[in-house]
Amino acid sequence: MKPSRSITLAVRGLRYHIRHWGSEDAPIIVMLHGWMDVSASFQFLVDAFAQDWHVIAPDWRGFGLSDHAPGGYWYPDYLADLEAILDHYSPDQPVHLLGHSLGANVAGIYAGVRPQRIAKLIDIEGFGMPATQASQAPARYAQWLDALKEQTGLRPYPTVHDVAARLQKTNPRLSDARAAFLARHWAAECADGSWQILAAPQHKLPNPTLYRLDEVLACWSAITAPVLWIEAHDSELVGRLDAGQGARAEIDRRIAFIPNVTILMVDDAGHMVHHDQPEILAAAIEQFLA
Repeated sequence: MKPSRSITLAVRGLRYHIRHWGSEDAPIIVMLHGWMDVSASFQFLVDAFAQDWHVIAPDWRGFGLSDHAPGGYWYPDYLADLEAILDHYSPDQPVHLLGHSLGANVAGIYAGVRPQRIAKLIDIEGFGMPATQASQAPARYAQWLDALKEQTGLRPYPTVHDVAARLQKTNPRLSDARAAFLARHWAAECADGSWQILAAPQHKLPNPTLYRLDEVLACWSAITAPVLWIEAHDSELVGRLDAGQGARAEIDRRIAFIPNVTILMVDDAGHMVHHDQPEILAAAIEQFLA
């Protein structure tokens, strides 16, 4: 495995853990992980790169080794955190930005809000979420308020091997070796010998804010950078986006809002496509960035 190094960066009042791979003078790729994940998730993708890149990958607030945020976790905070990180590492030059899942959704919005800051964008499984209607607001707020009263912590796991088994249950394609590596970054050992997931319990709460799809698509329409859109053939997320015409039709409708996009469908891969087929992704990304 290619070695990584960690630093702590002050980001909007929180201590952010930033993982780095590669030479400091190599071209920068900023990588943004998904929900209930950590920056080390990109290790296998970085290992598969043929050339040297300076990869900068934060643990989002409330995940991994970054501070937990008071209150909840909201998309505008992810956008502001990303901007602060870019201000620190590349204040004057646009960067290549890669995101997976939650990270891809943040990256796609940011690339439309600050198009001048992104050279090229790699969107991995960043479909967005199902559209919502204003009529859903009363029930959603009530659901969130009820969940606040019942909130509990994330359950611990007896051993690190149980953490690895949990990762493989979610992704059966994950090898024993990769699961063992991820488990020690996804969780930490407690004083009693159990293992606790490195994520704030608030991430399990329902979001009281409705997903405003029209606003997201307006941001996508403002992207000026070339975009590499990567999907897994067996993605578990696709079925959630059926808007009456079928999930595939809805995804294609959304992609059409991106002005300059290249689409890659990866076979024999699920949502964690960068774990399942990192070599295919690495080759496609380096060709796209060439």
